[in-house]
Amino acid sequence: MRRTLRRQRAAGALALVTAVAIGMSACSTPWGQRLAWPWDEPEPLATPTATVEPETATPKTEAPEPVPKPVYWPLTGIEGKEKAMGRPALSVKIENAPEARPTRGLEYADLVWEEVVEGGITRFVATYHSTLPDTVEPVRSVRPMDAAIVAPMKGMLAYSGGQSPFIDRVNRVSTQSVIMDDGDAGFSRDPSRPAPHNVIGRPEVFLSQEREDLRLSAPPPEQFLHAPEAGESSAAVEGRRAGTIGVRLSNQQTSNWYWDGGSHTYRRSEGGVASMSASGVRHAARNVVALQVDVVMTPYVDAAGSHVPETKLVGSGTGIIAAEGKVVKVHWSKSKLRRPVELTLENGEPARLAPGNTWIELVPKASGSWSVS
Repeated sequence: MRRTLRRQRAAGALALVTAVAIGMSACSTPWGQRLAWPWDEPEPLATPTATVEPETATPKTEAPEPVPKPVYWPLTGIEGKEKAMGRPALSVKIENAPEARPTRGLEYADLVWEEVVEGGITRFVATYHSTLPDTVEPVRSVRPMDAAIVAPMKGMLAYSGGQSPFIDRVNRVSTQSVIMDDGDAGFSRDPSRPAPHNVIGRPEVFLSQEREDLRLSAPPPEQFLHAPEAGESSAAVEGRRAGTIGVRLSNQQTSNWYWDGGSHTYRRSEGGVASMSASGVRHAARNVVALQVDVVMTPYVDAAGSHVPETKLVGSGTGIIAAEGKVVKVHWSKSKLRRPVELTLENGEPARLAPGNTWIELVPKASGSWSVS
C-alpha cells in the first residue's frame, strides 16, 4: 500500500516536471528578446507613413520690367529722351533784314515766329529746345509782341537790348531776359559783318545763366498739338493739295514756301531767293502756320524815328496750316497773354500739326495776305 502510494506521488511529480519543461520549451525566445508574458499588452503596430518627396522648387518668375512710355519733345512732337528734356525753352530774337542774311542757327529751331517790325521788314523769334546750335546770328532787340509769343513757354529770351517798356513786358510774364546791353554773357561781335547786324549769340552760355528763383518750366509746355505719326496731321487728313504757300507780310517782305516731297518739308524763299543759313542749309519747315492778326502802331519810335508796330496776339482770327503737301483752314485764338495759341478746324475739332519743326507767319490784316497753289 505504501509502495503504491509512493509510486503514485512519483508519477505525479514527473508529470508536473514534464509539463513545465514542455511549456518552457514552447515559450523560449532568442537571447536578448523580451518574453511575451500573457499579462503583457500587445505593442501597437507602427502606422506606416508615406515617404513624401520634397517638391521641386518652382523658379520664381520675375515680373517683367514695365516698358517705359515714350516721351516727346513738347515743341515738335518728335520722340526723344526724357533726360535730355530737362532744360527750359530758349528763344532768341534774330534779324531778317537783307543786311542780316544769311542768318545762322535758324535751321535748328523748333519754332520760328516771323513778325513785322518798323519799315515793313521782319524779325524772327526762334525757340530752341530739342536741339541747340553752337551759335545764332544776328541777334537783335526785343519788340512789344515778343512777350505774348514767349510767355506760354515760361523760359528764356535772349536779345541785344530794347526799350524799357518792351523789356518790362517780357520780365512780367515768367520769362528770364538775357540781354547783351546789360552785360549778360554769351554775346560777341562778328568782325566780318557791320554793326548792328553782327551780334553773335551762344545758346549754351545763355542757358547756363538760368535763375533758379524764377522757376522756369523745364521742359516747356506744349505749344501746339501734334499728330502721333506722319500722315496723321490735320492737313494730311482733311486738307487739299498745296505745292506753294505765298505769304505777303508787307510791301518789304514776301515769304514763299515750296513743298519738297523728298524731305517732306516746305522749303523757304525770301521773295524769289532761297532762304539760306550761313552753314549752307536751306531753311525748311515740316509745318507752316499762317495767322491773320491785327497790327497797331504804338507811341514808341525806333532810332530812325519810325513808330514801332505791335502784333496783337491776344484775340482770335483765321489761318491755315500747311503740312505734308496739303493745306487746311483753321481758326486761331489766344485767350490770355500766358496761354498758347489754340488752333481748331472748321468743324471745331483741335488741329494737329505734323511731327517736326514749325514756322509761324504773323500776317497783318491790313497789309498782308497769303495764297495757296
